[in-house]
Amino acid sequence: MTFFARLFSFDCAETKGEFLFYRIFEAIIIYQIIFYAWEWALYIPRLGEVILPLGMANYIDVSFMFSGPYSLINAALVSIFALLGFLKKGRYFYLLAFLCMHLQYIARYSQGEISHGSNFTATALVTFAVAAIFISHRLKRRKVAFGLFIFLIGMGYTSAGLSKLIGTGLSWVDGRHLYLWIGERATDKLSQNGAFQLNFFQELLLDQLWLATTILTIGVLSELFGFLLWFRKTRWVQATILIGMHFGIYISMSINFRAYFIILLIVGYPWARFFDYLLNKNPNSSLNAFLARQKAAPS
Repeated sequence: MTFFARLFSFDCAETKGEFLFYRIFEAIIIYQIIFYAWEWALYIPRLGEVILPLGMANYIDVSFMFSGPYSLINAALVSIFALLGFLKKGRYFYLLAFLCMHLQYIARYSQGEISHGSNFTATALVTFAVAAIFISHRLKRRKVAFGLFIFLIGMGYTSAGLSKLIGTGLSWVDGRHLYLWIGERATDKLSQNGAFQLNFFQELLLDQLWLATTILTIGVLSELFGFLLWFRKTRWVQATILIGMHFGIYISMSINFRAYFIILLIVGYPWARFFDYLLNKNPNSSLNAFLARQKAAPS
């Protein structure tokens, strides 16, 4: 079986557990999309001018989003389109949700600091949109969306590791770089809150250069092997390693990739098999009957 055949599993029948898993995954992504849309909507009116144009902001002036109710209206549109897409009310609603979400993002991050904490959430929304528009078969649509997402996040992690080595070389893992990033993060927190206190782990890193170098080495290796997410046998191992990497980023630099944690917890482990086990123990349950109807329904 070829690589992509294994990744998308077109030849395998979809179980009720797999259907339930996909819908839970889809629902969590939609929740994250709506959460970010409204979080950014409440922040955007505090801005005054575009300092660093991103994406479509290089071609259109997004400063109109900084006044009036436009950011709130756009958040409402993101929410409506995303929910309509989730409810399978049309093939283009996920695409519309993505376009509105892009407008919200380039307005929110127009001040010089670029966040990538929501990137995988947006990636999932893109895969939903692509599958909905181009795949008519409902089973293949779900498999294309999930398989494409797994491929893209695996490629994303590996390319992140390669970019570090291409841009800086092996010296990227020098622990003194981590000292610099901790200092920059401390300055950010100090400017935001008026106070910043190093935690125990940060103090330990600043005291032990070898430990800081080891942490960076583990981090870049974790990213380089991101492609292991593509394979079912190694997916849970790599997901666990990447969760550990993000936890290390959090305790060393106070950067919380909460969306990444959640996504890796969802896609990295064989939840579908666990759901099938529970469903098979209660074959006559109302949940079994509901899932059977949902799988058979046109979408």
